[in-house]
Amino acid sequence: MWDFSTEPEFQKKLDWMDVFIREEVEPLDLVFGGHAYRDMDDRLRGIVEPLKRQVRDQGLWACHLGPELGGQGYGQLKLALMNELIGRSGWAPVIFGCQAPDTGNAEIIAMYGTAEQKERYLQPLLNGECFSAYSMTEPHAGADPRLFRCRAVRDASGDWVISGEKYFTSNASSATFLIVMAVTDPEAHPYKRMSMFLVPSDTPGVEILRNIGTIGERPGHGAHAHIRYDDVRVPPEALLGEEGGAFAVSQARLGGGRIHHSMRTVAAVKKAFDMMCERVLSRETHDGLLADKQMVQAAIADSYIQIQQFRLMILHTAWLIDQSSTREARTQIAACKVAAARVFHDVVYRAMHIHGALGVSNETPLARLWQSAPLMGIMDGPTEVHLASISRRVLRGYSPAEGPWPTEFLPDRIAAARAKYGLSGSG
Repeated sequence: MWDFSTEPEFQKKLDWMDVFIREEVEPLDLVFGGHAYRDMDDRLRGIVEPLKRQVRDQGLWACHLGPELGGQGYGQLKLALMNELIGRSGWAPVIFGCQAPDTGNAEIIAMYGTAEQKERYLQPLLNGECFSAYSMTEPHAGADPRLFRCRAVRDASGDWVISGEKYFTSNASSATFLIVMAVTDPEAHPYKRMSMFLVPSDTPGVEILRNIGTIGERPGHGAHAHIRYDDVRVPPEALLGEEGGAFAVSQARLGGGRIHHSMRTVAAVKKAFDMMCERVLSRETHDGLLADKQMVQAAIADSYIQIQQFRLMILHTAWLIDQSSTREARTQIAACKVAAARVFHDVVYRAMHIHGALGVSNETPLARLWQSAPLMGIMDGPTEVHLASISRRVLRGYSPAEGPWPTEFLPDRIAAARAKYGLSGSG
């Protein structure tokens, strides 16, 4: 049976979130924007902690994790619907205990961590007492693990010694610990060469060379670190999961995260779309409203269609994951990632353009959203990598034509059909 409805009890939770985020969380973005991932002073903590308690009281804290870890163990479909609301606010992920990269980091520690690792790293993360960072990409290789050089070597004492550089490690400057992917067996298969390590950020040899910002941020300011690991020594129990198992761990981390990120993208483009619709109904030209212009109507219609298609594709992918696994839904996950960048670019551009000078000013959210458009095609792997992945998997379901002509070559099809019905000649 096909069903596009939401369970009434869960819909009540979504309705509460909708009002709560609009009235209590979004105002934080206006007066404390950019502070969500920093250490809070007493004044800000006095505002944020009561909001977190309200979320906990509603049973909506860290819902991506199981009840044994303080969450609800929600499947991807419910999480997608939640993230469609959470994505409206930069502060909302922190208030709901699901901020990136901490969500993915918490998930893999829960999946692969030892009891000691969970106590030391996972529990403070779940309690909202600290932040973490995921240190994977490298300056020369980007996100291609086959080219990584950062090494972890076991010495005579049994300790691991990590040496190398990592680039664009988000939130490293505020993180209590880092999850570091390093090559442990350079001779192994490319996807078996690497291992994951839990590294406290104050470990000797962890050096943040500089923090990198994104478009619109001043040089020297930003949340994405270039890190040098200079003979960083960690004990054997720092290994997360199996030796050589880092690629599998990273894939487990990224699958669900891309769905959450895609639904937050829906929230962002909906905000741009809402602004666009309001603007065309408010702005007069010399001969009528903007809403009466056919090119403007086309922009509204195209944006609506793109958002609806994108949203339904994400929800279907989330449903597939719940029915099987992220591994079985890899093609659909990659498709959502590609679509996110395209829909974000198209809708935000139209909204900004229709607002005219106001749209490119710093007095609406549109310019800030537009600055994020190029990032959408790079974060969590470049669009081109996902396109290639989709193509490879799709083509596995096809075979080459058996003869010199395509299977749908009409002369051959017609001849076969005539023979089937015992027809002769060309009449």
